[in-house]
Amino acid sequence: MTSKIGSCEKRSRGRPKSFDREVAVRAAMRLFWERGYEGSSFDDLTAAMGINASSFRNTFKSKEALYREATDAYVAMAGEWFARKLREGEDVRTAFAHLFEEAAAQYTRDDLPSGCMISLAGAHAPESLAPLKDMMAAHRASAERAMAERLKQGQKDGQIPPDANIHALAAFFNALFRGMAVQARDGATRSRLAEIANVAMQAFPAASAKRVAAGAKSKRRKHRG
Repeated sequence: MTSKIGSCEKRSRGRPKSFDREVAVRAAMRLFWERGYEGSSFDDLTAAMGINASSFRNTFKSKEALYREATDAYVAMAGEWFARKLREGEDVRTAFAHLFEEAAAQYTRDDLPSGCMISLAGAHAPESLAPLKDMMAAHRASAERAMAERLKQGQKDGQIPPDANIHALAAFFNALFRGMAVQARDGATRSRLAEIANVAMQAFPAASAKRVAAGAKSKRRKHRG
């Protein structure tokens, strides 16, 4: 006669082990960040995530679906400091200076892969991976739009000359943002990235003191209203 214990063991044999999905996705995110989509094999992913093939298929369905979820996890993490720094202070130039200072720090953290998961991801993807290529390009474009919106606000506040080309400025600073990530991947230190950012900030268009004062006065009137 089979004991109850033996019966339970037989029923549970082969059942996928439970795991923390968030922890597993973050592990996959780090691997994709370090090696890219094509450089991260199925075996490498399951090993990094600490799960078996059955759990992978039952939970994530495919490598592409996992990559999308891992990218969302990265965007949520990096997007937090990106948005926070872009909003800091009332002066738009200071906000951008702080943004690039933070980028230099984040891109060279000891506890994470260097650079940025989004910056060049998918740039050389084959046609079969076009949806992933388009997704990563959309994330880069979203960051540029956020920069443009902050620059527009600075222009409204009189902190940027009214004839400044906001979209060209946003594209320039986004290119700098991505270039710093590549530099970090190539081994640039935090101080080196900060030097690059400091040089780039010299291109920031300066408004006249009179225009800045007028913008500040207008903002105070709006707040009182």
